[in-house]
Amino acid sequence: MSNEARIDKWLWAVRVFKTRTIAASACKKGQVCIGGTQVKPSRVVREGDIVSVRKPPITFSFRVKQPIENRVGAKMVPEMMENITAPEQYELLEMSRISGFVNRAKGLGRPTKKDRRSLDEFKEEVPDFCLDFDFDDI
Repeated sequence: MSNEARIDKWLWAVRVFKTRTIAASACKKGQVCIGGTQVKPSRVVREGDIVSVRKPPITFSFRVKQPIENRVGAKMVPEMMENITAPEQYELLEMSRISGFVNRAKGLGRPTKKDRRSLDEFKEEVPDFCLDFDFDDI
């Protein structure tokens, strides 16, 4: 095995990204850093490098144990990298999952199922004659 690999191939090989194309575009967008420096997809990664991947809302951090360019089975991934993401990042992820739809501002986006049901209940309570007049006559 060689002691270096391209960063986009390594990210794909250790299953951080689903495809190599997505990994390369993340590098181009500046979402991948090695040692705090944004990198291009062709940047070489070596054993011991710290790779940071920003997937909003959190930033994952990985230590390279073995640089590889060929995809490996999911059971072999811990031999290739070490996840050193801070626990605060996972707490931030959990908080964003919990508050995802709860704090939706009223009037923005599609109505929820609860909004639709309450609207249906309102329509059933209000008699038809109350809603049946023209504003032009006023």
